[in-house]
Amino acid sequence: MIAQSRPFGQRYAFVVVGVIFLCLLIAAGLRSAPSVMMLPLDNSFGWGRDTVSIAAAIGIFLYGLTGPFAAALMERIGLRRTLLASLVIMSGSTALSLLMTEPWHLFITWGVFSGIGSGAVATVLGATIVNRWFKTNRGLVMGLMSASSATGLLVFLPLLASLAQSGGWQPVAIAVSVATACLLPLVWLLVPERPASIGMVRFGAEVDDVPPVSPASQGNFLAHTLNTLRRAAGTRVFWYLFATFFICGFTTNGLVGTHLISFCGDMGIGEVQAAGLLSLMGIFDLIGTTLSGWLTDRFDPRKLLGVYYGIRGLALIYLPYSGFSATSLIIFAVLYGLDWIATVPPTLRLANEAFGDRSGPIVFGWIVAGHQVGAATAAAFGGTMRELQGNYELAFLIAGMTAIVAACLSLLINTSKPAFDPEPQAA
Repeated sequence: MIAQSRPFGQRYAFVVVGVIFLCLLIAAGLRSAPSVMMLPLDNSFGWGRDTVSIAAAIGIFLYGLTGPFAAALMERIGLRRTLLASLVIMSGSTALSLLMTEPWHLFITWGVFSGIGSGAVATVLGATIVNRWFKTNRGLVMGLMSASSATGLLVFLPLLASLAQSGGWQPVAIAVSVATACLLPLVWLLVPERPASIGMVRFGAEVDDVPPVSPASQGNFLAHTLNTLRRAAGTRVFWYLFATFFICGFTTNGLVGTHLISFCGDMGIGEVQAAGLLSLMGIFDLIGTTLSGWLTDRFDPRKLLGVYYGIRGLALIYLPYSGFSATSLIIFAVLYGLDWIATVPPTLRLANEAFGDRSGPIVFGWIVAGHQVGAATAAAFGGTMRELQGNYELAFLIAGMTAIVAACLSLLINTSKPAFDPEPQAA
């Protein structure tokens, strides 16, 4: 626990948000790196896109599976300790990949270890920070932190693509490892455990505010995490949220994040130019996700999700028939980019409404796990379809249709009654 006071009063919460934003941004860069390493790894080792896709899928799957346990671990041993350990794993695993010579080395470094490490530096981290540090403006702040993944694309992909094109895959691994290591002193110095650690209360709260205490802060955090899943899984609202977020992952970082550069390459568009397209999408997602957070504080989140998934589905169905001209790709980047991660703030609000502030972050972690299972499925599915058919067209059409299904499911979500009775607070 950090004992010393900090400047800015309650507004110090935004300093914490700034540091966490950087952590989430770097983690997004790490998760997107395999997309620019796909062709260089093929050139260096002869590993096909299906092989690299499997490594990416392992990383994405563990990235999601780690989330709910990380959320509970943050309550049990501390957010700072969990975050620092995760950053060390991320930096170390990417650095170790410089020694790889066999596909299983890729699976271990960029799959297993980077997936576990980045799993704690993910959406559940943002949800934990929002619940700990903010009483008001939660949707807006969650929108800003969710937008970090878009900013990661904006900042990192053109740089990583340029490094890959000029120097191969090794400079990409070095850049990610160094950037991750640079976060360690920032987290150590600037992120207190919670507002009470520095004699403050949550932003927007009264001086006598008592934040909810998670049951995961005591006892066996593994048992609590699994018990929370068991209780949540007995509710219909959990499965609606899980299903829609599964499709969210399937239609974003799993398919588009992993395979769009390769798809563009099939259409005669270079890596740097394709990475620039993702960056343009990142700019519009930064706008769209922040706006989504503002809208989530004011409107029915179910209707917002219906609109977001509908637009996404239409954009994905449009892409294979767009002709891949400059104008058509810009149209796709705008339509798709505006709601890349815009689904996060309304989904978090629905989870908190249904499961409460105490259990909501862990339940949301399991919902995010569904997102990453969907993403892992799409990463492997896209690579397999490319190898079997020689193109990505059907994969993108299927993803578009699943997004339309998610739009319909979103409107069925009902959080008017508590999903389950809250666990008693520890005395």
